[in-house]
Amino acid sequence: MNKVISSYTAIAQQLDRADWLIPTLARFLFAAILLVYYLNSGLTKLGDGFSGLWTPSVGAYAQIFPRALEAVGYDTGALGVFQHLVVLAGTWAEFILPALIVLGLLTRLAALGMIGFVVLQSLTDVYGLGLADEVGGWFDRFPDAIIMDQRALWLFILIVMVIKGAGPLSFDRALKARSS
Repeated sequence: MNKVISSYTAIAQQLDRADWLIPTLARFLFAAILLVYYLNSGLTKLGDGFSGLWTPSVGAYAQIFPRALEAVGYDTGALGVFQHLVVLAGTWAEFILPALIVLGLLTRLAALGMIGFVVLQSLTDVYGLGLADEVGGWFDRFPDAIIMDQRALWLFILIVMVIKGAGPLSFDRALKARSS
């Protein structure tokens, strides 16, 4: 029995020294699971042509402010400057924040921004789009609720990056080494 405990302890000590693994794996999983999701979502929000970068599509407003857009008869011009700025920020965030995370540049700040984004996205899904039936619940027998289960795992990956950073294969690490 002592040999088993000694072997376990030796393996555990090796894993304790593998600090690089967790943040690197978190960034990899973010890229594998969420990068294309957010890039495609951002593309649905762009307006036509190059000017679409600052003139979002009607779909962008419908995704972010569904009830407000419906209240003005789907006339985006009837919405205020606040709604326009929020839609622009949300659209750009879907491109910029994931790219920063995958590159490992300003990773902690980008992951914190993505946490806020996921929380707002979830609240919009529940209250704006009426997906209350999709919320699900923790500690039930179903692991596939779109909002509670899925988004909790997304947030966990992002929280790991906020706490641990980007890991050794990142621009953050290269910039840190260069400044030292």
